[in-house]
Amino acid sequence: MHGINEVDIENSSMVRSLAVQNSIESFLNYIKYEKGLSANTITAYRRDLAKFARYLQDECRVKTWGEVRRKHITGFLAGEMDIGAANATVARTFSSIKGLFKFLVAEDQVALNPTTDMETPKIKRKLPQVLTVLEVDKLMEQPTVTKPLGLRDRAMLELVYGTGIRVSELLAVQLEDLNAMAGFLRCVGKGRKERIIPVNQTSITWVQRYLARARPLLIKGQGERTLFLNAHGRKMSRQGFFKILAHYGSQAGIGKNLTPHMLRHSFATHLLENGADLRAVQEMLGHSDISTTQIYTHLTKSRLREVYHQCHPRA
Repeated sequence: MHGINEVDIENSSMVRSLAVQNSIESFLNYIKYEKGLSANTITAYRRDLAKFARYLQDECRVKTWGEVRRKHITGFLAGEMDIGAANATVARTFSSIKGLFKFLVAEDQVALNPTTDMETPKIKRKLPQVLTVLEVDKLMEQPTVTKPLGLRDRAMLELVYGTGIRVSELLAVQLEDLNAMAGFLRCVGKGRKERIIPVNQTSITWVQRYLARARPLLIKGQGERTLFLNAHGRKMSRQGFFKILAHYGSQAGIGKNLTPHMLRHSFATHLLENGADLRAVQEMLGHSDISTTQIYTHLTKSRLREVYHQCHPRA
């Protein structure tokens, strides 16, 4: 139950209603334990539902979920758009509301689902930023590999770009998850789904160097199985990796807001630019829906047009 009774959920008189609060708590626990959704997703859903509940109380004078109608939902989403919420945020908010009502109907807490047949707000997807191959090369050269932490950082950067794994997946990798001989990495992603990802020899070489020369100097307890450790010999935090990446990006002169996800985007884009099959890339990224992966085909098409206009004599 940790993390469910947050102050966000208790900010309005509607949410302080025991029945409403219990409904939200039950739904959040359901998606956490039954659906296996990540802590970040649950936090976002919690925030969305608290805001929706306050809107129902303050703007609509609605006090129970059973009173909610489609007009209340569309009004709330329209209001979010009016104040400049990103399309993806509005779509996620709608998803959280839709999920809640589906849960409430299944639990016999409401008779009708007001989101039935409602369409997800249309999202105009922004093409993700990616690094060029030259920028990736520059980034990889930044860590001082003669030092334990620099060697660790190089191994992490190589593994992220070499496999396309998410930062949460990278920091959760255990020693036994990497099979250097066979050249694959076992990864547990969103929804606790396991996938096997091929790993290139360059990444394997740097990880092996880290294991031989740096990790023994970082580890404090022999029972620690996490692959990448921080300076205190413990599992690294997301914030720690973000700071490391930002530091090396700045050092390399990369004029982009460098994030772990940009390396993931670069991994997918560079594969497709070199002829990789879309479904193979989907599998490696761990996308449940191929439409999520297809954004990278738009990116490669955009790049092709750019090259054409730059290079064709009549363009």
